[in-house]
Amino acid sequence: MQTLLLCGHGYLGQAIARDFHAAGWKIVALSLSGGADSIACDLSSPAAVNSLDLAPDFIVHCASSGRGGEEAYRAVYLEGCRNLLARFPEMPLFFTSSTSVYAQTDGSVVTEESPAEPDRGTGKLLRETEDLVLAAGGSVARLAGIYGPERSVILKKFLGGEAVIEEDGSRYLNQIHRDDAAAAILHLATSGAPAGIYNVADSTPLTQLECYTGLARVFTRPLPPSGPRDLNRKRGWTHKRVSNAKLRSSGWEPRHASFLDAAAEVEKTLS
Repeated sequence: MQTLLLCGHGYLGQAIARDFHAAGWKIVALSLSGGADSIACDLSSPAAVNSLDLAPDFIVHCASSGRGGEEAYRAVYLEGCRNLLARFPEMPLFFTSSTSVYAQTDGSVVTEESPAEPDRGTGKLLRETEDLVLAAGGSVARLAGIYGPERSVILKKFLGGEAVIEEDGSRYLNQIHRDDAAAAILHLATSGAPAGIYNVADSTPLTQLECYTGLARVFTRPLPPSGPRDLNRKRGWTHKRVSNAKLRSSGWEPRHASFLDAAAEVEKTLS
């Protein structure tokens, strides 16, 4: 039985654990506080990581920064991955990053070969972590905005009457269902796909206007009002279409090709 060392046991991590377990893997999950089938471990502490007594076959780093700023990003992502690489130098490390590292604002299609030059400090720390992992022979999954059961910022704002269509609504939104993201990580771990960078997004980037027009149709509600663009987004204001062609060419397909395909199903789980 192969062993997965899962560093992070939150919303995405629990779905990854579920899928790997179903595929016959043994799961050793870490979280900062422990509990809920996970072991307490501070990834930013070399001593804590060095004390891990196991020999994993694959390592996934999907720990969360806890909505923190640059200090939290440096501790959880950069120092966490550095400590894991030092403790398990021969084991493949898979780091879940973000499509926010693409800072394009022209609505262009971005692939894994496109420039990834974020202007925010948090994005720069993600890129530094990516480079660290890639230099060690690991892989990076750049995840689009995650939604799924009990979670969707876009849908909650729409249903709660808080959504705003920024200017003409032409800015693209890139999403991925949590279960499709977990399935992609299992696929990349087991399919023999080469190490490297993979965009993990659904197959249908939507403009804000397309998204809210679709939601208005699905839920028979009016369109949100228009307003100015939000330039205070934590990860920066971007406008791009994230391509998943590389991941799809390796044999993965999202079950939810579009956010709109899953909206009614997700709505039933929102509190």
